[in-house]
Parts: sequence; C-alpha cells; structure tokens
Amino acid sequence: MVELTPRAAGAPAAELGSTTRIVTAAAIALFVLLGGSALDILLRRWLGANDPLDPMLVIALLLNVALILIGWRRHNALVQALGNHEAASERLRLLSSCDPLTGFLNRRSLVEEGSAMLHEATRRGRAVALVMLGLDRFKTVNDLYGHAAGDALLARVGREIAEILPPVALVARLGGDEFACAFVFDPREPAMVQRIAEQLVSRLAQAIEIDGQQIHISASVGIARSDVERGSIDALMRAADIAMYAAKEAGRNRSAWFDPAMARALHARNELENGLRGAIPAGHIVPYFEQQIDLASGRLYGFEVLARWEHPVHGTIGPDRFIPIAEQSGLIADLSMAVMRQAFLAARDWDPALTISVNISPWQFRDAWLPQKIIKLLLETGFPAHRLEIEITESALFDNLSLAQSIVGSLKNQGIRIALDDFGTGYSSLAHLRALPFDRIKIDRSFVQAIADHADSAAIVSAIASLGASLNLPVTAEGIEDAEIEARLRALGCARGQGYHYGRPMSGANTRRMLAERRMLATGAGAVDLGQRRAG
Repeated sequence: MVELTPRAAGAPAAELGSTTRIVTAAAIALFVLLGGSALDILLRRWLGANDPLDPMLVIALLLNVALILIGWRRHNALVQALGNHEAASERLRLLSSCDPLTGFLNRRSLVEEGSAMLHEATRRGRAVALVMLGLDRFKTVNDLYGHAAGDALLARVGREIAEILPPVALVARLGGDEFACAFVFDPREPAMVQRIAEQLVSRLAQAIEIDGQQIHISASVGIARSDVERGSIDALMRAADIAMYAAKEAGRNRSAWFDPAMARALHARNELENGLRGAIPAGHIVPYFEQQIDLASGRLYGFEVLARWEHPVHGTIGPDRFIPIAEQSGLIADLSMAVMRQAFLAARDWDPALTISVNISPWQFRDAWLPQKIIKLLLETGFPAHRLEIEITESALFDNLSLAQSIVGSLKNQGIRIALDDFGTGYSSLAHLRALPFDRIKIDRSFVQAIADHADSAAIVSAIASLGASLNLPVTAEGIEDAEIEARLRALGCARGQGYHYGRPMSGANTRRMLAERRMLATGAGAVDLGQRRAG
C-alpha cells in the first residue's frame, strides 16, 4: 500500500480546482455576453418588434448555462474533497504520533518530544525524570474478562495516570500494558518524583470497575533521572525499563530507581538464559536425588528429584538461579521433561519399593496436555507410573482450579500419586485439600527449620500433622537438618522427612553407587533398615 502525504495528494487537486475555477469564470463571462444579446431580442419582441430569434444563439445560451452548472457542481465537489482530504491527513498525522486507545503519544513521538524536553531541561539546569509503568498480570485480565474489557481497563488506567502527572508531562503508551512518562523536575528535590511514583502505584492498586466487574490490578514502576543517567532519551527509557522489571522481580506493586547494578544483573540473567537454551538439549541440566525417609522406621522409601545445571565453565549451578529464568522465558516445560526423562531412566532398575517425586512448575499446570506428556515419557522410559509422585504447589492451583482438577484426575487415573507441596504457605489450603485427591502433604521447610526456636512454627507443624492424620494423608516434612528436629517431627506425628540430616542431594551416579552398596538395586536383596546401613 502506498501512503500519500498531504503535500503529494493535495497539489494535483489544487491545480484541478484552479482549472475548474477558470473554466467556470469563462463560462459566466460568456453567459453574460450571450445573455445580453438574447435579452435584448426578447425585450424588443415583448415591446412589439418582430425581430427573429436566432436558434443558434438560444442553443449557445443553453449550453452555456449547462456549462456553468456543471462547473459550479464540480467546484463544490472539489472543495468538499479537499476538506475531506485535509481531515483525513490530520487523522493520519494523529494516528502516526498517538496511541488510538488512550490518546497518549506513541514511542516514536515520545522520543522526538522527549529529546526536545531533555535539551531544554539541560539548558535550564533542570533534570528529566523518566517513569516507566507496567501493569502486573495484565494478561490474566484479558483471559478472564476478554480483550474488550482489557482495552477499557487500559483507557481507564491512562486517565488515572494523566490525573497524577504534572500538567506539562509527556505520556506515552509503548504497547501492551506499558506506559512511559517524562517530566522536568528540580534535581535537588528528587522526593517529588518519588511521590508521583508512589501515587501511581497506590492508585493502580485499587480496584477498577469495568462493565460492572471489579478488576484488581497493580503496577510496577521504574524511575530514571537524566542528571544521573546521562545520555539520550532512549538511554533514559532503557534505564527506567530495567528498573521497572527489577520492581516486578522484587514482588510487583512497587517502584524502583534505576541502579547500574540492575543492568549488570540483567546482563548476567541474559547470559544464563542464552546458556540455558543450549544446556537443555545438550543434557547439561541433570537430576539430583534427595533422600526421603520414613521417620518411624528409618527406612529409605524414595527420592525427590532436583534439577542441577552442570555448567562446563561455572560448575554446578543450583535451581534457584536458573529455574525462575526458565519459567519466565518459557523454557520450563522442556527443562522439566528433560530432567524427568533422565530421572526415569536412572531409577527404573532401582528397588521397586523406591519412589521418586518430581516437582511441577505452576507454569506447566497451564498446559492441558501435561498428563499425556508425562504418561508418554513413562511409556518411553519404562518407568512404572505407581512409583512416580508429582508435587504441586498451591500457586499452581490458584489461576485455574478446574484445569488443575482435570490434570490431577488424569494423572491419578494412571496410578501416579499427587502431593501438595509447601503446605501452609498458600491462600486457601483447606479448600484445595477438599477439591483435589491428594495422596500426601508436604510441610514447607520454613516451618520445619524454625520448629526448635519458635513456638508458633511448632504449633503450625502440629496442626498440619493432625490435619493430615484426620484426612488420612501422610505428612512429609522438608528441611530436616539435625536429629533434634527429626525427633520433634516424629513426636508431632509427621510420617516422613527429607533434608540435609540424611545427606546432600546426589547425582545419578552417586545415588546409584549408594543404592548398590545398600543392596537396593532391582537385582539386590531389597531394602535394608537405614540404621543398619548407617552402622555399616
């Protein structure tokens, strides 16, 4: 499609309009000349004279009148067309510089006008604050209420932002749910910028009514200032954008000033993400196995599978560094399946009494095909479904409980057991216990590790153990680090435990070596009492 500018399209139209005016004027002059002669003859005939009426004169006069009418209509049409073209050109100019939904500037216009603002502020000894605002979990609004409601919400958010900012601020919608605001301030009073950022966060944390629905959102805000982050308006926007994502990672619903350390952390994160993309297919993300112990008998009954990145340069990297990156970058499903495949292959010839537990990310619980993928993996590796336990956290149930029920039901139908991980840290634990057929409860390590020093933690653990007993759900305690905590948990009624007290997580090779020594491979003599194994 070729876009016509006002200049290119208007010039021919203007020339044609001038030609039409000339022709019309000539026709009018000719009409005056011919009409005078015709009127003179008609007047004399009316007074009684017998002058003949020239037919050619009448025809010429009629043609002249027709020419005048055609020219006049053509002139009016051209005037209207030119007016419509000017209006369309103005609309095109507005569309090219503004966001049609909110009326704010777009990115290109913000850069142009922001550059002028930055230049003028520098000349006057002032500074420009660039505030980047992103809505938290906006995609959920579109999913739950529809895109029309999402657009209405963005328009409403735009009005809320405009009410808070100074009158001369530049405001732009950069696309999606991100907004940018630029305004001049006294560099000696940065508190003024902080107040505006806090007002934005506070205002957008309140419920907004759209079509009768109370929609709860929040916003994360990043701030950069030109007197510190010197450079172009583009550089200022990048700094504020980095600060905004730092605010999101810190928990959302807050503001953060840009710090150079944020840029370094972002660079390191990008390096990890790029490395992760190659590490998963290369088999560098491997399973480690943490022992799970029956507290009453001391027997080893299974392992929890933990992911480790065996980096060729940086050595072994813990999951706390790369799992969040895998979730945010959409790599978590591939990573999880790759680790499960290795774990199933490693454990299929262990003692048949040993189980393995695999933690599933909340991101994976948004995939309705998850059960089929796990079952396919079990069939391909030959690992028995009844020896697998899937651990899910309450956050995986919060977004879509009906989908979670469907996934859990499909897994249970294959003989796979389900455990509720990190119990007690969610929003509606009892409701979830009633809604889903769990086989086990796992107490979060934060309660277990504080049990010796804090009476409230001990009370929580005791209550969870009693709840598990009443529902016939065995309780596993995570994070057991010494014999004293183990004894307390046993006395409180916890059935099973895991933690560093029983050994650090081990690689597949070391786990297999340990099981061979304890005669717990499929060809061995079977499970041996853990106390006897320790003595041996």
